[in-house]
Formats: sequence, C-alpha cells, structure tokens
Amino acid sequence: MNHTTQTFFTPASTSCPPDYQMLKEEHEVAVLGAPHNSAPPRSTVIHIHSETSVPNHVVWSPFNTLFINSCCLGFIAVTYSMKSRDRKMVGDLTGGQAYASTAKCLNVWALVLGILMGILLIIIPVLIFQVYQ
Repeated sequence: MNHTTQTFFTPASTSCPPDYQMLKEEHEVAVLGAPHNSAPPRSTVIHIHSETSVPNHVVWSPFNTLFINSCCLGFIAVTYSMKSRDRKMVGDLTGGQAYASTAKCLNVWALVLGILMGILLIIIPVLIFQVYQ
C-alpha cells in the first residue's frame, strides 16, 4: 500500500503552520466559483436568421429515375437536386433555389411523360387487340 502525504505551504513562510481558515476559503472559491461582481453582467446577443426553406427534391428525383425515367429526365433531375443541396450547404440560397427550380421542372416533366407513356402502353395494345378480334 502506497501512502503519500500532502503538505500545504503558505506563501508567506514555510516555518509557520498552515492557515486552515485560508485553505477552507480557497476550497469554497474552487467549488463555488469566484465571487460575483456588483456590476451588471454583460450579455452577448446572437441573431440567428431563420433558414429559408429550399426544397431540393432529393427524394422525388431518384423515384423518377428508378421508376419513370422517361428520356433520362429523372437522372438529370437527380443531378440538379444534388447541386441544389450542395449550394444550400455552402450557404448560397439563391443558387440552391435556382437548381431546385430546375430539378422540380424536370421532375414534373418526367412524371407527366411517364404517365402518358404508361397510358399509351395500355391503350395501344387494347386497341390493337380489339381491331384484330
């Protein structure tokens, strides 16, 4: 078992016994913190601007790419969505909104063309089947 002793020295002299009242006050200052000044506390105000919502259509674009991808518009929309997200992360909200608007337009066109192509793929075989029956 290792026993160590701790000796307290007063700054005035080492021949006097330690002042236990002074040690108690130093301990209270260490635990409770420094005494407070009578001056009013200074405060810092930080203004946080509300972030403008820039929809980047990152969910809609891969959906169009995987399921509807007419004329590769879904893939191009994914690219613009990623650019919009990157611009937003950098802090360029104007550029992010421009890329998001382009991605939205491409997604709308991909969806409309995909639905029209789906309807035509159903109607044309039905009409052909009725003609030859």
